Amino acid sequence: MTTLQTGTKLTYQEYLNEPETMLRFDIVDGEVIMSAAPNIYHQRTSAKIYLPVHQFVSERGLGEVLYAPLDIIIQRDPLRTRQPDLLFISNQRANIVQDDRIHGAPDLVVEILSPGNTRAEIKGKLSDYAQIGVLECWLVSPQAQTVEVLQLQNGEWQRLRIHGPGETIQSTTLPGLDLPLSQIFQQA
Repeated sequence: MTTLQTGTKLTYQEYLNEPETMLRFDIVDGEVIMSAAPNIYHQRTSAKIYLPVHQFVSERGLGEVLYAPLDIIIQRDPLRTRQPDLLFISNQRANIVQDDRIHGAPDLVVEILSPGNTRAEIKGKLSDYAQIGVLECWLVSPQAQTVEVLQLQNGEWQRLRIHGPGETIQSTTLPGLDLPLSQIFQQA
């Protein structure tokens, strides 16, 4: 068994043998890249997105909404995993849940940006999500109080809209979902 730490190189088989952990990390080309624990504002933002999206999905029997830490296997060799903050898997894609992990593309992933995120990190995540065929991605900026909605079209991310204060997120993946930004970014 390997002890997970930044810089550790893992194969897919070693990864499968690791014990369950609540640590936040991605694996890029076998290298473990640890993330700091989310701060309280990040967690509150995550909850304010998760709760209404989960309610919308469950009331309509559309699939399931899950949250980090939970690995999406991008590829096995070299090993690459990602942990978006939230994800939605439709009933049509339920078969991607295997062995307590996600092996394939969720319909929607949500990344809540932190001040320390670099453009290269975000670009890498978006590239991986495009590679496996994620349909929609939300980039949530608590600092700017915006949500950028991206849709995968012909293997490339297309910006549908950047929603700002006073606006409502509308999703092509979850038609009928209307999520006011004021509900996400209100003070707790």
